[in-house]
Amino acid sequence: MDLDEALKARKSVRAFKADPVPLSLVNEILELARHSPSGTNIQPWKVHVVAGDVRRQLEAEVLAHRDTKPADAVAEFPRTSKRKEPYTTRMRTLGKAMYGLIGIPKGDEAANWRQWGRNYQFFDAPVGLIFTIDKDLDAMSFLDIGIFMQSIMLAAKSRGLDTCSQGAWNNFWTVTRRVLSVPDDEYIICGMSLGYADETSPVNTLVAEREPVASFATFHGFE
Repeated sequence: MDLDEALKARKSVRAFKADPVPLSLVNEILELARHSPSGTNIQPWKVHVVAGDVRRQLEAEVLAHRDTKPADAVAEFPRTSKRKEPYTTRMRTLGKAMYGLIGIPKGDEAANWRQWGRNYQFFDAPVGLIFTIDKDLDAMSFLDIGIFMQSIMLAAKSRGLDTCSQGAWNNFWTVTRRVLSVPDDEYIICGMSLGYADETSPVNTLVAEREPVASFATFHGFE
């Protein structure tokens, strides 16, 4: 699969097969992703890759902790942005389509809670990635991690694997920090599921709408 195909084919997968992903293949993907650009080449990304017993331990302990309604149910790092139009409509359109495919009716809080918990099972993917960053770095380094994650997602897709980047992992960070021995001077930014998509799952038929170029690009100086 070439780059153009990978960009068009990549999507967030929310149901995975149990088929294992070899460590050698994960390393191959990370070897490519490490060539990602970053501001002044500081390469701020750090990633904990979990599989097997450690992945299962992380899943079990985060889910158990989540049910206690703890104080760390919000991100440790500042998140002060407010959603407004057109972003609110885009978010709601995606949510309505996804929950319709899953079969969760609007207002079913118990079913919504269970589905949110699927994030902490990496949607059954055999490999999970947890991304962290030094706390003393600024917002530009968060941008660098986003670029690094996109590189991982494209490299994975070109090798027949699928992914789902997951902001949910910046919640319940106290458990993740403890299980993975993440240093106190790092923020847990987000996670990512990595594995082979379960093509029989209805949720994986979801393709998020994308805006046309004319809606976000302004061209200057062209004849």
